[in-house]
Amino acid sequence: MDQDFKSRLIAAMADAIIAHAEELTALDSAIGDGDHGLNMKRGFEAVLADASNITAKPLPDALKAIGMTLVMKVGGASGPLYGTLAMGLGKALPTEPSVADAAGALGRAIEDVKARGKSEAGQKTMLDVLVPVQVAFAAGGEDIATRLPAVAAEAADATIPMKAVRGRASFLGERSIGHMDPGARSSSLLVQAICSVFDEA
Repeated sequence: MDQDFKSRLIAAMADAIIAHAEELTALDSAIGDGDHGLNMKRGFEAVLADASNITAKPLPDALKAIGMTLVMKVGGASGPLYGTLAMGLGKALPTEPSVADAAGALGRAIEDVKARGKSEAGQKTMLDVLVPVQVAFAAGGEDIATRLPAVAAEAADATIPMKAVRGRASFLGERSIGHMDPGARSSSLLVQAICSVFDEA
């Protein structure tokens, strides 16, 4: 994967999060502490600012660098979780991954996130997007980069009727029902951004 392609991936992810920061904050204000949008924006602005250094590294090291930046800059619960996801991908991916390599690495990185957050899919978290996306990705087929954004968006929508049992939203109990999980929404945005770059390739 060349430096230009890695640059486009970082730019797409950062642009998606920055453009939707207010939406993410509004979602988090309903069921969390209202800082998800600002925190994620700060983290991806830091990644974007260091993009020339990050993209000069081989893909596994670039992902680890993104993960470390997110851990240090995002804060809250999301920083460690997104950082764990990126670092897990970096640990599991070869320098020039196949689609099968990428799907397998995502599965292993998701297991790291589950362990870090002590959570599973079905608990109204980012895992409710990441897990079905990984399942669809691993199943493969034609136009995977075109199909995954719809999988991610539907999965984020499916968190609306869920009751949160993890994170700050869990303190609301039944009152968390009826709101999209902000972590699920940011995960969906990132999946859409990544797929858009691959779709153009």
